[in-house]
Amino acid sequence: MKTRLLLAAILLATAACTGLPGGHATPAPGLTLASWNVEHLAERDGTGCRPRTAADYAAMRAHVERLDADVVAFQEVESRAAAERVFDPARWTVLVEERIGTPRTSACGGRAKGQTIRAQRTGFAIRKGLPFDRQPDLTALQLGDPDLRSGVDVILRPRGGQPLRLLSVHLKSGCSAGDRNEACPVLFRQVPVLEQWIDRRAAEGMRFAVLGDFNRRLALPGDAVWAEWDDASPANADLSLAAGDRTAQCNPRYRDFIDHIVLDRRAAADLAGFDEATYAGEALSDHCAISARLR
Repeated sequence: MKTRLLLAAILLATAACTGLPGGHATPAPGLTLASWNVEHLAERDGTGCRPRTAADYAAMRAHVERLDADVVAFQEVESRAAAERVFDPARWTVLVEERIGTPRTSACGGRAKGQTIRAQRTGFAIRKGLPFDRQPDLTALQLGDPDLRSGVDVILRPRGGQPLRLLSVHLKSGCSAGDRNEACPVLFRQVPVLEQWIDRRAAEGMRFAVLGDFNRRLALPGDAVWAEWDDASPANADLSLAAGDRTAQCNPRYRDFIDHIVLDRRAAADLAGFDEATYAGEALSDHCAISARLR
């Protein structure tokens, strides 16, 4: 009897150590990728085109932790210092594009009258402990314009898992569909630059994903930009949008995503789920974060 009781106690203790109800085995490791345009994130309180208070930054930090992502591609941050107000440097490694840009003097207007626009940079926040190698920024996306965003390029090397190459982008705004708007010629010059990056990655032996604010409704039937990229040439350039046929819920005025997580054929085969993190109260940004979980 004493032996049976001792064995039962050991089994219960083992179950408790898993941290899972009933002592179920720990789930197979996965990787959650997210993208969030944080809308004019400035270094200091009360500055930039979305002036924020200390409480606003705290709410954004809490929102990030609720995402429970391993990697977050972000857009519209003034600097690394600005990003670290949202991504706690004790928990995240923050990478920001190296582009300097030109001094910004344009007035914000609207609710930020008296303020001037700050730099808008893209980058990544990577959970501490997740190994990675940073690659050179994709500066060709700037088209020679210092105020267009470059792409931040990293290779994740999760322990016990396959490497994954990621690119964080923020493409030219103002051409969400069609080709007639004033901004469209610029966006359409960025398209082959990104296609070249995609095709090079597709020819390599590594999964990849492009994340960020594409400022384009890529899921529209017959979209010309998506057709250029999703051409299955090379074979792994048979691409997928992680959102699938989901519609955006962030703002009822806009049903089509312009923020995307684009997966190559190999990464798409590992897709286990997609989510959009809407806001329960006041919106923390004019964009909602999206995330994809890979097995």
